[in-house]
Amino acid sequence: MERRVLFAIFLCFIVIYVWQGFVVKPVPKPVPGSPQAATSPASATAPAGETAAAQAPATPPPAVPEAPASTALVTDAAERDIRVETNDVVAVFTNRGARLKSWRLKHYLDHDKQPQELVEIGTDTLPFTLRTADAAANRTLNGALYAVTGAPADGNGSSGPTDLRFEYRDSAGLHAIKEFHFDPAAYMVSFRATVAAGDRMLPAAIVWGPAVGDKLTASNLVQGPQGILFETGSAVRLTAKNIAAQPAYEGNYKYAGVDDNYFMTLAVEPGPAKVTFEPVTFPPPAGSKAATRTLLSYSIERADPSTPVKYFVGPKALDVLTAINREFSTAINFGRFAVIVVPLLQSLKWVHGFVGNWGWSIVILTVIINLVTAPLRHKQVVSMRKMQEIQPEVKAIQDRYAKYKATDPAKQNMNKEMMALYRDKKVNPAAGCVPMLLTFPIMFAMWAVLQVSIELRGAPWVGWIQDLSAPDPYYILPVLMVVTQFLQQRMMPAAGADPAQQKMMMFMPLIMGFIFFSLPAGALLYYVAGTIIGISQQYLTTSIIGAPPVRTVRPAAERRVKRVGGGKTDAASRD
Repeated sequence: MERRVLFAIFLCFIVIYVWQGFVVKPVPKPVPGSPQAATSPASATAPAGETAAAQAPATPPPAVPEAPASTALVTDAAERDIRVETNDVVAVFTNRGARLKSWRLKHYLDHDKQPQELVEIGTDTLPFTLRTADAAANRTLNGALYAVTGAPADGNGSSGPTDLRFEYRDSAGLHAIKEFHFDPAAYMVSFRATVAAGDRMLPAAIVWGPAVGDKLTASNLVQGPQGILFETGSAVRLTAKNIAAQPAYEGNYKYAGVDDNYFMTLAVEPGPAKVTFEPVTFPPPAGSKAATRTLLSYSIERADPSTPVKYFVGPKALDVLTAINREFSTAINFGRFAVIVVPLLQSLKWVHGFVGNWGWSIVILTVIINLVTAPLRHKQVVSMRKMQEIQPEVKAIQDRYAKYKATDPAKQNMNKEMMALYRDKKVNPAAGCVPMLLTFPIMFAMWAVLQVSIELRGAPWVGWIQDLSAPDPYYILPVLMVVTQFLQQRMMPAAGADPAQQKMMMFMPLIMGFIFFSLPAGALLYYVAGTIIGISQQYLTTSIIGAPPVRTVRPAAERRVKRVGGGKTDAASRD
């Protein structure tokens, strides 16, 4: 009975994990007040230019006389880049369209050990592109050369706050001003844009092009680019399929934008706004075996465009986000056990402060967690040993009632006898399961820590493990996981399971190894270390409680009544 319960719990855990990791989540309900998209899923997944081309009529429209070309009145003589460097980022703007060309993080590196780039290279829709209802104005706003004021003379703005002002005006009355403000120690930039056509103000949506495609992340179990919205309570996450069904959302958001497993770009407190997402697909380079990448661009159309809006473009690091706003830390997808995940993450960082290696920090924290839960493990093994000891009596009762059907009222007597046996032997059949169930939240929370912590991204352990956020390149840790779990399975007390079920349990390590072989190395390291410690605890508990006694119960027909007085009984009696 005990084994069946454990087996059911284990299968439930596998099903839950596989479902969350591999099965597509259902489309979330539309945010209240958001209009449904009028475009089809196919058009939502194509870049803006291709969508417009696909929707164009089959026959060209009648020729319209072109308007006289306007003359630029406030502009720049030539295209140039403006570089701004703070303590944390290196930003490069182009005066063509007054847009962001590059945003590199100085403290996070890519494959080439260079500052991580968060602006996709090779796209025409750069961050801070403006989009109005006038297509001709859009071409001018995003293609004209802007006059620049406030640019650092040496291209370095790290000594203090930096303010950039871009301005364009032409003879047709189009006038645009873009203003940027940088703080020296933050991943944030404040932005304000005003666009006018003569005396009329043009509402303009702020477009951030394809965002945060972290190419260093190699595991297929970590989060890819998703839309993220936070209004009240918790963050709403949107995959490319969700966005194909509904690209536009409206609300009074605390933050809105795009994130992946480790980085994000968000508009912070944009207020009442309409947020529109658009998937953009990038094919692999010619001759490359890399997979096609799908990133997300988004636009913010605010109800009050006159006030600046702040953008956060940086790492999903807990300390960085909580320093901005405690609610901002909800952008990190800690899962359902966030109340446990955050203390575990803080503990891991505390251990790393002494050790200096994230891999050994995981091992040490695993030891600490197992020491804390050691009494529960001990109680579990002791309870399973007691169940093992009374299995002959349990089997005898089950055999005695084997001929009865489950619907037969006499079958209920079997349960009564079983409960009486448990009571007489002081055995609780659930005592072996409850301690293990209490450790599950800690296990799930620790896995969440190891899969979303940006501290592990690119962090080496020893030898062949040079990135704890990526799978083991030689599959050594998955093999160790299977071997150690198999040894632990062999050491567990048998609780009377049938032979077929025991064989299934012995195959469980192989099933787990197949499912988890692509886990990040940090998560596998935690699992292997925990299993080895569990084997040690199992050995220690066995040495304390001793080897299980060997007992057999003869069938009832073979048992005879003892001598009564000086004679013997000739007839066999059943118990």
